[in-house]
Amino acid sequence: MALEDYKKDMLRCTRCSCCKWIPVFSIAKSWRFAYGCPSIARYNFHSYSGSGKLITSLSLLEGRIDYSDRLLETVYQCTMCGSCDLSCRMGTNMEVLEILRELRAKCVNDGHLIPEHTLMIQNLKTEDTIIQGARKADRGNWASGLKVKDLTKEKAEVVFHAGCRYCSDPELQSIARTVVSLLQNAGVDVGIMGKEETCCGGRVYEMGYFGEFTKYAENNIDAWNTAGVKKVVTACADGYGAVKDLYPRVGKKMNFEVLHVTEYLDQLIKEGKLKLNKKVPLQITYHDPCHLGRLSEPRLPSYGRETTIEELNIQPLKEVPKVLGMNGVFEPPRSVLRAIPGIKLVEMERIKAYSWCCGAGGGVLEAYPDFALWTANERIEEAKSTGAEAIVTACPWCERSFNDAIRESGGSMKVYDIVELVQESI
Repeated sequence: MALEDYKKDMLRCTRCSCCKWIPVFSIAKSWRFAYGCPSIARYNFHSYSGSGKLITSLSLLEGRIDYSDRLLETVYQCTMCGSCDLSCRMGTNMEVLEILRELRAKCVNDGHLIPEHTLMIQNLKTEDTIIQGARKADRGNWASGLKVKDLTKEKAEVVFHAGCRYCSDPELQSIARTVVSLLQNAGVDVGIMGKEETCCGGRVYEMGYFGEFTKYAENNIDAWNTAGVKKVVTACADGYGAVKDLYPRVGKKMNFEVLHVTEYLDQLIKEGKLKLNKKVPLQITYHDPCHLGRLSEPRLPSYGRETTIEELNIQPLKEVPKVLGMNGVFEPPRSVLRAIPGIKLVEMERIKAYSWCCGAGGGVLEAYPDFALWTANERIEEAKSTGAEAIVTACPWCERSFNDAIRESGGSMKVYDIVELVQESI
């Protein structure tokens, strides 16, 4: 894996600018909400787009430019949401997101680091979490008082992996507790790793720290295999996307099924194991998290390898099948919401695979909080345009980003996690 392997993809870019927009022929209803890429919408200069970063990568490889503060800004003021990759793949088989990841890995390997990211990595190495100031010894404190199995001492069929944000964010820890309560209510044999739970590694992979990602991916796979669990359930979209898409690349056998809690709740409701009887009179809109949606569909990158059908005079074709991101977890969350009596779901313009990012991804929340707030506010404005009273999602990073933006602006839009509404209905 190296940036150099994708040089032909960089050369194939026609600068068509499709990477900047959602595919307008598919779902765009207005110019106001037609952008797909937060970076280009915010900074309005081509270098911030997917295509611009391909040009930057090629120029860096060929020695036409060198590292600078401005270059690092264009590389890292990007949420790595994958919207550019999806739009480009509608008509090509180029791997824009893989190139953006490899570009960041090159920056890291060449020693050109973002200070805020360095602090996150330091905390990860000492405390097994990317949340600044969080301690490993406190990781399981969110479950204090819950009668839930400790999988370092007991056996269970299901492990609930809470994730760094739910474990360490005081405003969101109650959501992790609610997940456990809902699963227990449905008769699920569930346990947690407690203070032995570690980061999924997905966020640091996006930041270009591939070595650290591999370490934590291998650690988690080994821990879950050793625990003998049949299912790994997480409420964190980042964690889900990492385990579904990135962990298979590590090459270790995974003896368990991976489910986001919305998938599991959808199953339990349909099986009659969770009964939603209480009315929740609320008009809501649902935000598709990037890592639960377009970034959760497993794909194996080509690493630049191609095959040529010479006798037909056809240009080289990628060895891997095209993956658009259309097969992410889109329907289960909506199915759960529709099962709640009293809930009225109204959709935003950019939904499912074309969802607008919350602004928290790729290390942006930590390194460029003003950009994260701007991106979140754009989504909140879109939510308001539906007439919804609340924005509902299924990811702690989205919830953190939306809550921060609403608090900053003094807005009144409410933010819910799906599991909170499910709990209200029981």
